[in-house]
Amino acid sequence: MTASTHTVTNQVPPLVGYDVFTGDRVLTEGLERHASPEVLDQARSELSALGLEAGSARAQEWGTLANENPPKLRTHDRYGNRIDEVEFHPAWHQLLDRAVSAGLTDAWGRPDGHLRRAAGFYVWTQAEAGNGCPLSMTHAAVPALRTEPELAAEWEPRLTSHRYEPGLRPAAEKAGALFGMGMTEKQGGSDVRANTTAAKPLDADGEYLLTGHKWFCSAPMCDGFLVLAQAPAGLTCFLVPRVLPDGTRNVFLIQRLKEKLGNRSNASSEVEFDGTWARRVGEEGRGVRTIIEMVAATRVDCVLGSAALMRQSVAQAVHHAAYRSAFGGELIDKPLMRNVLADLALESEAATTLALRLAAAQDAVQSTGSEAERAFLRLAVPTAKYWVTKRCTPVAAEALECLGGNGYVEESGMPRLLRESPLNSIWEGSGNVQALDVLRALQREPEALNAFLQEVGGARGADHRLDGAIKDLLTELADLNGIEARARRLVERMALVLQGSLLVRWAPPAVADAFCASRLGGDWGTAFGTLPHSLDLESVVTRARAAG
Repeated sequence: MTASTHTVTNQVPPLVGYDVFTGDRVLTEGLERHASPEVLDQARSELSALGLEAGSARAQEWGTLANENPPKLRTHDRYGNRIDEVEFHPAWHQLLDRAVSAGLTDAWGRPDGHLRRAAGFYVWTQAEAGNGCPLSMTHAAVPALRTEPELAAEWEPRLTSHRYEPGLRPAAEKAGALFGMGMTEKQGGSDVRANTTAAKPLDADGEYLLTGHKWFCSAPMCDGFLVLAQAPAGLTCFLVPRVLPDGTRNVFLIQRLKEKLGNRSNASSEVEFDGTWARRVGEEGRGVRTIIEMVAATRVDCVLGSAALMRQSVAQAVHHAAYRSAFGGELIDKPLMRNVLADLALESEAATTLALRLAAAQDAVQSTGSEAERAFLRLAVPTAKYWVTKRCTPVAAEALECLGGNGYVEESGMPRLLRESPLNSIWEGSGNVQALDVLRALQREPEALNAFLQEVGGARGADHRLDGAIKDLLTELADLNGIEARARRLVERMALVLQGSLLVRWAPPAVADAFCASRLGGDWGTAFGTLPHSLDLESVVTRARAAG
């Protein structure tokens, strides 16, 4: 006899089987705004195909499996031979294969390449964020390699290929390759000039042997790595291949994998070099300058990644509220829940709009050599990286709370988003590093400040709260006393003014009004859900709902 104690009702169906790209109004409008007319239709088609895959049950299962079955380190084979391999669940390879085939490492050689790749990276991160690490590093390695035309000619076609070929083999035998990087060491962290890894020149020009360590080396099964080491003339950038041209393994001793808060699907490792063969990239003693464009590109990806995590968090929260009934009606219609959802949606839209603006500026620099856009990026990238990545964790936490107890359960996917949320704020320089970088640009590159002010000035006169915030920012910039101690305060204001200017120009009036009233006008509390009740919050929430 089977007992029946209850019938399941009022449970929310999963957000699955939808187009992550087409269902995102902010993303689709951003693409239409920034893309060239001649590539727009093709970009839409490609991104919709990727969006349908990202929203499918299959891709969501890949993400779950890749996190539930994290990578395993195999230092030796059964006979005791050193192999230094990392074993991944098949879902990891399926995720990377789809991402690479969608062109998520290919931005540098096609029209609007940065914008199209950024939109795809944003879409695919919502399926699983961990595989974004090798995708980002592979994409970002290209400008560094271009300082050595011979290396670029050899490696760039593989890095921008749409073929994913896992396994350790000579790069010459592969149609596609992935890159990682190794910057930080135990004693230095973000202070890479304190690195102690030594580079000894060989007789052959540009060849060296490295001895030392890297405290963080992500995605250690990549085909090559850009690393920093001390050459006779100072800190220098090097290319370290995992497999040498003759097919033998390079000395790449993986000591252990990091046990991380989130980012479980991706392997982060500690690596030792002991006579490791490397090729110089750029001039000796100019390692930071050589690798600086790679750093800038990965910082943009940090902004994109955090914006994507916020978008998925908000999409899940709004979806839940649209289907869940409580206290006599759907949650989405309750004034207080609507306020919370609208507040989260504002944060998400501001982050996405800013991230796409950065990608469009990268394209302008790439295609026309625009010095104005280059100068804008010099300040906008660390400013956005500082602020957007910091907003990700509170958004993910509040969105989880919107699902109540169900959101705290692993099956909802919300805990994974929350665990992932702090990563981009740490990677490629944490908050203080970004704030200090902004100060350096302000003090040394006046053209960067001019470009930034021109950008925000494009919306002057459209909203009195934005105008007031710009005026306050100018006052702040005019006073350099104690500037380092208040650098975070300054960069936060810069980010909010920049986001406000973009939304005033491009977002619907309800969104721009709510953002300016709360973030710039001061009519806001210290938690989400404290927007002025007189605003058109229903329009903001409706816009944020993932369309089917």
